[in-house]
Amino acid sequence: MEFNLVNPKNISSLINRLKSGDQKAFPELYDNYSSALYGVILKILGSEEHSQDVLQDTFVKIWKKIHSYDESKGSFYTWMLNIARNTAIDKYRKLKKEGVKLEIQDSHLNVTLGEKATNAIRVDEIGVKELVEKLSPELYQMIDYVYFKGYTHQEVSEELELPLGTVKTRIRSAVKKLRNVFSLILFWI
Repeated sequence: MEFNLVNPKNISSLINRLKSGDQKAFPELYDNYSSALYGVILKILGSEEHSQDVLQDTFVKIWKKIHSYDESKGSFYTWMLNIARNTAIDKYRKLKKEGVKLEIQDSHLNVTLGEKATNAIRVDEIGVKELVEKLSPELYQMIDYVYFKGYTHQEVSEELELPLGTVKTRIRSAVKKLRNVFSLILFWI
């Protein structure tokens, strides 16, 4: 999967323009982040049709909630990613309740996004997938359910018949291990 990233120097400017209601900033936001957010949404829903709808809903929410973004609480991309993920999970639950079957197909995961990217990053090339797969099976399972499949902690607990506390502890442990690995990688870059 490929996606654009805004130059870190320009993120503050883009955020300020969005917060001031500059409608010309919105296409720039969309061009730079839609591919990455679409990939996450597609991973959760597995349906291109539903994923496109959720992507549109996500950008509407970002536009409406831009004033609630606080850079002291996290990066702009992470904030948008949480909106996309939550919107996709809500859609997944709604569709599941309506009896719509959603299956993630391997063909969806091989989609190349952001082909116009001049500043593209290939996630496979930085080894994220391989790093996650090196976690112990029980930690990998938690990351897979929560971050890739969009389950809540409670849903993982019910699905795997594990105590909620165990699920939360394993997720924290997995995230901590991944954070340590990424810190080492960034140190050497």
